[in-house]
Amino acid sequence: MPLKTSQLPAMPLQRRDWLKASGLALLMGWTDICRGASLLAVRVWPAKDYSRVTLESDVALKTKYTFVSSPPRLAIDIEGLDLNPSIKEWVGKIKPDDPNITGVRVAQNSPGVVRMVFDLKQAVQPQVFALTPVGTYQHRLVLDLYPSTPVDPLESWIAERAQSGDALSDWLSKNQNLGTAHTNPPTTQNGQAPAAGNPTAQAPPITDRLIVVAIDAGHGGEDPGAIGPNGTKEKDVVLQIALKLRDRINASHVKGSPMRAYLTRDADYFVPLHVRVQKARKVQADLFVSVHADAFFTPSAQGASVFALSHGAASSSAARWMASQENKADLIGGMNFGVKDSQLQQALLDMSTSAQIKDSLNLGSAILREIGSVGRLHKPKVEQAGFAVLKAPDIPSVLVETAFISNPNEEAKLSDDHYQNTIADALVKGLQKYFERNPPLARKRSI
Repeated sequence: MPLKTSQLPAMPLQRRDWLKASGLALLMGWTDICRGASLLAVRVWPAKDYSRVTLESDVALKTKYTFVSSPPRLAIDIEGLDLNPSIKEWVGKIKPDDPNITGVRVAQNSPGVVRMVFDLKQAVQPQVFALTPVGTYQHRLVLDLYPSTPVDPLESWIAERAQSGDALSDWLSKNQNLGTAHTNPPTTQNGQAPAAGNPTAQAPPITDRLIVVAIDAGHGGEDPGAIGPNGTKEKDVVLQIALKLRDRINASHVKGSPMRAYLTRDADYFVPLHVRVQKARKVQADLFVSVHADAFFTPSAQGASVFALSHGAASSSAARWMASQENKADLIGGMNFGVKDSQLQQALLDMSTSAQIKDSLNLGSAILREIGSVGRLHKPKVEQAGFAVLKAPDIPSVLVETAFISNPNEEAKLSDDHYQNTIADALVKGLQKYFERNPPLARKRSI
């Protein structure tokens, strides 16, 4: 039955009331913002490459910043904040061993504007950018402090090898083109080649050249990776495995050629996906192994997996889903997508080659066989998908899922020192088997 005119709602009146109410709500929301945003967390991530400070808040923050070169310091004015004890407390989060930051001073510059002044150990090229809410994070203001003289991965790695007492460090410093065969290794006083880390021990003669393996511990810093049902973070366990693998590689050789590991990250900080690839290429790595412990839809998924890059479709729907999850790392970790340098643009291109993928599949098969001999496999063959971190055009690259952290039983294993050692042993054996079948060639790469 149609409604009578008297039964019809008074639409114009309701619309006016709605507009008034909406306007009042908007005004109240703006007033709340002007009174001061709530600072939810402050996180500091020091690293040689750069130091990051992250301010997480319930609303987006506006900033203005000024860099003063002498003495080096960075002043940042943050609008919408009022100074309170919680803001002052985070000053203590700056550690004395931070490579870039000496300290920070905080003051109320004007009503609703907090000024932070970072005293720096060297000149920096700051990147200050905002990130919209993603995952478990709300609004983030990110301060990335890059040294004006960027850290060179190869020079830094050589310095680390020398500091560790590696007997090959002198040779490394004189032969930075690691792809060239060599016949004159460092020797002791009696003319013998010393073993790595032990100048008095005898080592097998170096018959070909140094083999460099880039080990990439996934995630880090702002990006925790997958989190297990009991709170274990992927970024922590994969770093522990990567460090164990590094030590085993550094103590290994293949047919007389010494092996050395390079870590794309050696502590808890974030490295963008394309930078991981760039670092491996800079040190002229022969192989790239990315270590992960991912999650899946259900807690029943279990076993280790190995992935190589795919030019086309993924080898399975699960592989496609996992690649999609891993490729979100830059969004969660907090990458400044506003940077438009040519290096970044080139890195975002798919530069992979058919030859690289073929070699990656051979490498993955060698690793998979060794892991399968000591533990459970999720799939019996190497899978393929479009993982961004595997796109080095000239380096065989694989991604190893050491276990499913979403499975309670495997989460416990990932935190177990014995399991970590078992995985590291299997990985290094797989690398050795690969090189025994595919000897490294003497070649010079274009970096």
